[in-house]
Amino acid sequence: MALSKLTEKIRVFALGGIGELGKNMYVVELDDEIVILDGGLMFPEDDMFGVDLVIPDFTYLVENKDKVKGIVLSHGHEDHIGAIPYLLKEVNAPIYGTRLTLAFVEQMCKELNGCPKPLVKEIDEDSKVKVGSTPLSFFHVTHSIPGAVGVCIHTSQGPIVYTGDFKLDPTPVNGRETELSKIAALGDKGVLCLMSDSMNAEKPGVSLSEKNVKEKLNDAFYDAPGRVIIATFSTNLDRIQQALDAAERTNRKVVPVGRMMKQVIQIASELDYLSYSLDLIVEPDQIDKRNDQSLVILTTGSKNEPLSALSQMARKTHKQVKIKNTDRIIISGATTPGSEKSMSQTIDLLYRSGAEVVYGKGNIHASGHGYQEELKLMLNLIQPRHFIPVHGEFSMQYAHGGLAESCNVDKENIFLLEKGETVEFENRQGKRGKKVPAGNVLIDGLGVGDVGNIVLRDRRLLSKDGVLVVVIGLTKGNECVSGPNIISRGFVYVRESEELIKEAEALVTKTIAHCNEQHIMEWSQIKSHVRDVLGKFLFEKTKRRPMVMPIIMES
Repeated sequence: MALSKLTEKIRVFALGGIGELGKNMYVVELDDEIVILDGGLMFPEDDMFGVDLVIPDFTYLVENKDKVKGIVLSHGHEDHIGAIPYLLKEVNAPIYGTRLTLAFVEQMCKELNGCPKPLVKEIDEDSKVKVGSTPLSFFHVTHSIPGAVGVCIHTSQGPIVYTGDFKLDPTPVNGRETELSKIAALGDKGVLCLMSDSMNAEKPGVSLSEKNVKEKLNDAFYDAPGRVIIATFSTNLDRIQQALDAAERTNRKVVPVGRMMKQVIQIASELDYLSYSLDLIVEPDQIDKRNDQSLVILTTGSKNEPLSALSQMARKTHKQVKIKNTDRIIISGATTPGSEKSMSQTIDLLYRSGAEVVYGKGNIHASGHGYQEELKLMLNLIQPRHFIPVHGEFSMQYAHGGLAESCNVDKENIFLLEKGETVEFENRQGKRGKKVPAGNVLIDGLGVGDVGNIVLRDRRLLSKDGVLVVVIGLTKGNECVSGPNIISRGFVYVRESEELIKEAEALVTKTIAHCNEQHIMEWSQIKSHVRDVLGKFLFEKTKRRPMVMPIIMES
């Protein structure tokens, strides 16, 4: 591919997807043009109370939006495309992706209020396009969703290759293997930098083939005594296709449960990425009308988390499905870091309901990310001059860096980055550059970014020690004419702590009198004194630190 201009300066950095799992977003800056690679979201950690989603901080992109020439998507998983609708509200740029990926993006944009209709440009693994003045080409990779591609950005200093998520499965569900010959041809051109998936960089050997999962899934369906309930990620189309195939073989009907699952199946079917007979899928209202031995229930959670719906089913709070002791439950999804406790609790609940649970050890799930030997093969084929491990926690990046070193990449050319840290390339030599703004933007309901560290701190405090509201009625001269009345929520049970509450109220009265003696008239200062004195008193008495909220009313 001919180069249209000499690229003197190149800068590469991540706004998400490194030091964490999810929120993948990488930026390549070529002189005065910016190409964005993916734009994903992350689901909140346990201590992010009330937060629905986490997306990257787009500050740098918004400040330089005139430079953004395109957003290039590797595949359609939410951790790679979920932030795109939010980005489009701030930055107007065309989106390049395969047919299925773009269909998911367009659906997400429809569902987000205020998101403009995206300008989409469909590509496939054989496409050659220009984003701005920069040529791009692509190669097919095997992943757990169709339409996954790696991206090659052609520069005058050499290609920059982004693998996206990949594995080297010799027997994939759709029969399409990773294009190793095309990847090797890129390596012969002298790749400037490789950015490669680090998710399983700590796991030796090779990943399990989807063929093994298919066999195990078929076995689990054949001798099930009642209903088969299979929980997986809604965008894991390989697993969904296998479940549909196994249902047809065992003469069962499939009931998709959950909005996300129904939506994904509908979109993928319309685009011919899923194949099944027309009468295979039935509506949830058929669950109680059909024989248990003739049903497969396909489910995912509200946030595409396989276990959340199962937990409701086990507790009998799910609207459509209650677990029976004759059910066979198949959990075909990896445990994400931080969710191990909730998975253990859910599995325990399922066992208590009397159901049979199949998960983990039965090889009922295969990762969509390559293990160490696959990552090393990618490195040996690409032969990059520089290497940036992406998509993974820091320990995964570190392990991937070690693999690169074993594959003859110079140690000084391996960059383990934090979000916002940059690598600058000039004359085919890379070095660390200035940081750009990076971080998390929290989405809570309709609010985007209005929940920050202070709000989260308050929510953590409320969850830990509760809140104490102090209501005081003062005259304009700051004489106390009513109260103080103390209301406790989540701190102590008032009826059993009357003595403590009376002491606290007396202390507030004394504090207000002291403020008057000191001629402190500003209510904000009076509140601050009440908060400090009461907080210290309560900690001495209870060793707890509730949030103290003084409310002054003019009487």
